Amino acid sequence: MSGFRIGQGFDVHRFASPEEGRALILMGCEVPHDRGLVGHSDADVMLHALMDALLGAAGLGDIGQHFPDTDPAYRGADSARLLERVMADLSGRGWRVVNADVCLIGERPKVGPHRQRMRERVAPLLGIDAEALNVKATTTEKLGFTGRGEGLAAQAVVLIERA
Repeated sequence: MSGFRIGQGFDVHRFASPEEGRALILMGCEVPHDRGLVGHSDADVMLHALMDALLGAAGLGDIGQHFPDTDPAYRGADSARLLERVMADLSGRGWRVVNADVCLIGERPKVGPHRQRMRERVAPLLGIDAEALNVKATTTEKLGFTGRGEGLAAQAVVLIERA
């Protein structure tokens, strides 16, 4: 069995209406924005993509299998707590994270002002230094649902190795 594995993840959530009053949570941090994202949990699109990448790298399926949106136990769940459970599962199977790269896809909000706080929030959960976690964003040049401001998407890539 290989000592290294790569995983990739992708997730999408639509924006809530401003009247719904949902906070925007990205990488476990509340980010000032006029709308949050809709989801069964806190709808942290970036952490969801990251968890899918981790689970995929370890050959453990996806977050829908582990935390189904049909289970009321996960209603409003803090995705950072779910990430802790994913990491406990990986660690228990002898895996550790080497590095991760997470990209938000959307016109707004801008990630730059929050990047370091996001890295400092999530890196310890992954068991890595903040320098081994890259957080970035891109736009779709106003094309598609993200370009129209209807929601956000995220992609993540991780490298794990046998501990």
